[in-house]
Amino acid sequence: MTTVTIPKELAKQGDLVLVPRREYEAFSQWRKHIKIRLNDAWFWTPEWQEKEFEADRAIAKGKVQGPFSNHKDLMAALSRKRT
Repeated sequence: MTTVTIPKELAKQGDLVLVPRREYEAFSQWRKHIKIRLNDAWFWTPEWQEKEFEADRAIAKGKVQGPFSNHKDLMAALSRKRT
């Protein structure tokens, strides 16, 4: 799979962008099934996806605590972590 990112300073609205047919068709099929609201686009940025991947790794390794039933339990866990 190939990812192509066009920097904002190079691609302005209305610019012509050439995408290989195979990649365009694959994207078109995927896009029909997934609707991303503009306000949620931040979630799909490479930076945020890396954070999601890190969180998944931490969960898999058991490096998380919680959920907490109240703020006192949360604060106690945070205090223990600092010491």
